Amino acid sequence: MPLMKSWVASANSPTTDFPLNNLPYGVFSVAGGPRHLGVAIGDMVLDVTALTSSHLPFMAQALSDPRGWNGVMEAGPELWARFRKVITSLLSETYEDVGALRDQLHPICDVDLHLPFKVSEYTDFYAGKHHAVNVGTMFRGPENALPPSWLHIPIGYNGRASSVVLSGTDITRPWGQLKGADDTMPRFAPSERFDIELELGAIVGTPSQGPISVDQADANIFGYVLLNDWSARDIQAWEYQPLGPFQSKATATTISPWIVTKAALEPFRCATPNREVELLPHLRDTSPMLYDIDLTVALAPSGGEVQTIARTNYNEMYYSAAQQLVHHTTSGCPMRVGDLLGSGTISGAEKDARGSLLELSWGGNEPITLDDGQVRSFLHDGDRVVLRGVARGSGFRVGFGECSGTLVPAADPM
Repeated sequence: MPLMKSWVASANSPTTDFPLNNLPYGVFSVAGGPRHLGVAIGDMVLDVTALTSSHLPFMAQALSDPRGWNGVMEAGPELWARFRKVITSLLSETYEDVGALRDQLHPICDVDLHLPFKVSEYTDFYAGKHHAVNVGTMFRGPENALPPSWLHIPIGYNGRASSVVLSGTDITRPWGQLKGADDTMPRFAPSERFDIELELGAIVGTPSQGPISVDQADANIFGYVLLNDWSARDIQAWEYQPLGPFQSKATATTISPWIVTKAALEPFRCATPNREVELLPHLRDTSPMLYDIDLTVALAPSGGEVQTIARTNYNEMYYSAAQQLVHHTTSGCPMRVGDLLGSGTISGAEKDARGSLLELSWGGNEPITLDDGQVRSFLHDGDRVVLRGVARGSGFRVGFGECSGTLVPAADPM
């Protein structure tokens, strides 16, 4: 698919994340005013809430939802498609009556962005094979790297929707129980091995009751965001047996401010990797269900320059978001509009393609060196982490914007 031209000049640049081919959805306000739903186009955001009566009367109720884009999701796939078609037409270079629309365009750099939807529930998976093998090898040796179930189901855990925050939010270093290998007792202290996880978050747009098929699950996904599942590795090491992560993952999960719709990603579909063990019928692939999305992790030490420390691609995942959603429903678990599914850390086969510092520094035993000579095994206070994701077309790119956060010192717990 080639670049779709818009009358918004910045949308036609080959370097923008937000061409007409994309049209991601966000929530914004201007100068402390009311929150409106917006669609990013080039370096601008179109106020679609303000267009309700003039151009989008069929979306009046959905576009007035104070939760964000939840109301649009609840309107259903037919209205998702109709809405996208109308917005595409309004912003196309062939649209003639642009005068009134110009008044509803705001420079993205001049607006405040907010969480784009209300997160109903949050589930994080462990579905990248390179990441799972790396972590398993560190802790259990290569012969026992993968749990027995890993090649059969996408392993996950239920996280905290309450700690999902918007890109740009500072992250406070957490306190928790830590216990070194030679310690006789744990101690209560700030995490010393605080980490990031490069992920893609899938947003459930259609609710379900009981088990659903892979094709139904794929149809139920509304869109995707970049996701950083901040992780306290030392807290996790002490608490995770036998029930898995708890406080180590509850500090924060950062998401990007723009929902890139499934429709925008359609041209970039690709297949999951070859299966080492055939999946049971209810989880088997029915079509290409991953996406070719280049992903980067960058780090800026306090007062320093941003530098890329890892590059990988979403096509490295072993399980798709649809398969993760299917597995979530097999017990009869109802899924709600606004449920967020974290893909799990996305790592590639090479060292510089690892999506966490745990892997990049190999558990702290092989620290990475930054351009200014500083070394990192895990995050230092003041470090800013920036995730980016881009799917590349012919003369255009479909991007997610920035997913960032800065680690600040631990607060007094008392």
